[in-house]
Amino acid sequence: MRFPSPLIPATLIRRYKRFLADVTLSTGEEITAHVANPGAMTGLATPGARVWLSKSDNPKRKLPYSWELVEVDFGSGSELVGVNTAYPNLLVGEALAAKLIPDLTGYASIRREVKYGKNSRIDYLLEREGEPPCYVEIKNVHLMRERGLAEFPDSVTARGAKHLDELAGVVEAGARAVMLFVIQIGSTKRFALARDIDAAYGRAFDHAHKVGVEALAWKCAISPDGIAVSAPVSVAG
Repeated sequence: MRFPSPLIPATLIRRYKRFLADVTLSTGEEITAHVANPGAMTGLATPGARVWLSKSDNPKRKLPYSWELVEVDFGSGSELVGVNTAYPNLLVGEALAAKLIPDLTGYASIRREVKYGKNSRIDYLLEREGEPPCYVEIKNVHLMRERGLAEFPDSVTARGAKHLDELAGVVEAGARAVMLFVIQIGSTKRFALARDIDAAYGRAFDHAHKVGVEALAWKCAISPDGIAVSAPVSVAG
C-alpha cells in the first residue's frame, strides 16, 4: 500500500479524545489532525514525537490532515510505526491477492465483510470447492513494551474477545478460522498477548486456540512512501 501523496512531517503536541491530535508543522503552524485509532497508543503518543501526516484533498473534510506514522525508539534506534488502524485489512487484502501468506493461499474466492455468527462480520472469508471455508479475523498491533516483542491488545477489548468466541464457534461447526495479527512495527521479532492489560481476552484466546482457531502474526515494512505486510513472526500466545 503506497500513500497517494508524500507524507508531511510534524511534531506532536498532544493526542486527546482518542481521535484528535494537535501537531506543529515544519512551518510553525499548529493544526489538529484526525487519529484513526481508538486504542491507548501506549508509547506512541509522547509529546514532542516526530509524526507523519497525510492530507486529504476532499474539501468537505473538517480535518484534512490524518496522523499516519510516528517515529519511536524501542531500543535499537528510531523507526517508523504505523498508527492508522484502518490499514491492516487493506494490507492483508493486498497480501492475499499477491499470495504472500502461505497459510492462506489456494483459495478460489476471497470475500470481505461477510456476515457470520451473532451480528458479526468476518474481515475475510476464503473459499474453495470441496473444502471448509476459512474465516480470517484481523487485528492491528502496535504495542511494544519490550524490545522486539509486539503485544495485543493495548487496551481492554470486549469486542476482540467476542470475535475469538465467534471464531471458536465456526471451528466447532466444521470451518477453519484464523486470527491474523498485523504488526505495524518493522523491528518485531515475536508476538505475544498482553494478558496483564486484558486477562479476559487472554482467556478467550486460550479457549479459541484449544478448539482449533489458528493464530498468525505478520509484521510490516514501513516507510514514508507506504506500508506492506512483509514477514511472519512467532506467536507466543
